[in-house]
Amino acid sequence: MLTAKGAATRRRIIEGAAAEIRENGIAGLTLDDVRARTATSKSQIFHYFPGGKEELLLAVAAREADQVIEDQQPHLGDLTTWQAWQDWRDAVVRRYEQQGVDCPLGMLITELGRTTPAAQALTARLLDRWQAALRAGVARMQETGEVDRRLDADRTAAALVAAVQGGVVILMSTGRITHLEAALDTSLALLRHSAVQV
Repeated sequence: MLTAKGAATRRRIIEGAAAEIRENGIAGLTLDDVRARTATSKSQIFHYFPGGKEELLLAVAAREADQVIEDQQPHLGDLTTWQAWQDWRDAVVRRYEQQGVDCPLGMLITELGRTTPAAQALTARLLDRWQAALRAGVARMQETGEVDRRLDADRTAAALVAAVQGGVVILMSTGRITHLEAALDTSLALLRHSAVQV
């Protein structure tokens, strides 16, 4: 169990490493870079991350995954009206517009190895949290009659996550955000239209 001071130091190291990656990329990142940025010693870094660089990168990836969810709040946690869904859509587009073609989380997962158990588990946790929040939103809209109750809320939420991720992959490949906007707008239009068809 970390003391408050220890937790703050660990957080400073993670945030410093994340900032270093955003500014300079991951390819040449060294623990000396992190040490210099965070005013910590190598012994402190290894105290909090005994597995060295790989363990630190995993912690940074977990922080970046949390950031993906945080950047969609408060909208993602309150999808109870069509305006809230529109606000969520706008927050997602804004996040990836600001991020551009460089995805810190994607870079980290690639560095850790997409097929390693730790990287897969982290990615799965992010997607599960995201899908669960969207599923709750769909279910709430079904309760109020705004969305067809016959829709599978979980599969609908999964499709929304896939729409975002597909749009983000194209953004990272081309620099164009139009596919992400189209995927979200079409998905939400279909969701909204579902209740009309009952």
